[in-house]
Amino acid sequence: MKKTCLFLAVVIAFTQAGAQKVNPVIKDYGAVYDVTFAKERPQSKRQYKIVVDITNAADKPDSLNAYLEATATLMNLHGVGGVPAKNMNVIVVLHKMALYSIFTNEMYQKKFKTDNPNIPLIKALKEAGVEFYTCGQTLMKVNMDEKSIIPEVGVATSALTTLTTYELQGYSVINFK
Repeated sequence: MKKTCLFLAVVIAFTQAGAQKVNPVIKDYGAVYDVTFAKERPQSKRQYKIVVDITNAADKPDSLNAYLEATATLMNLHGVGGVPAKNMNVIVVLHKMALYSIFTNEMYQKKFKTDNPNIPLIKALKEAGVEFYTCGQTLMKVNMDEKSIIPEVGVATSALTTLTTYELQGYSVINFK
């Protein structure tokens, strides 16, 4: 019995140690583990309504915005849990310092002297059905127009009104700060 338990412990340890991350929805970002033994999993037939509030930029200009990548992780976690992309209704609202993450490459180059690393990630999220909005109040406050941001992102009257509107429509709010 002792040998059997030891053998099983070793097999489980090697299985978990060799676990590979997967990207079922967003192929190049937000890799996750498929925890096949999980007791709590997403509900594959449920319509998920999520609004993501992002206020921060990346730590360094040549790095991805960690909260945009966390949005890819969110999509992949639901995907690995069996939720089809068509059941994921995700809105991302970017404001305050997060505005830098959605600059056009030209604007980003002008400000940071490097390409905007977030553009491919935003495009991948958009292709998966994620919608993006930025705060018109933030744009006006810093004296920028919508030509300064990538076309994948729409301009809203404000982040506050967008967040409250979607919350009143039954969206769960995830606040990344």
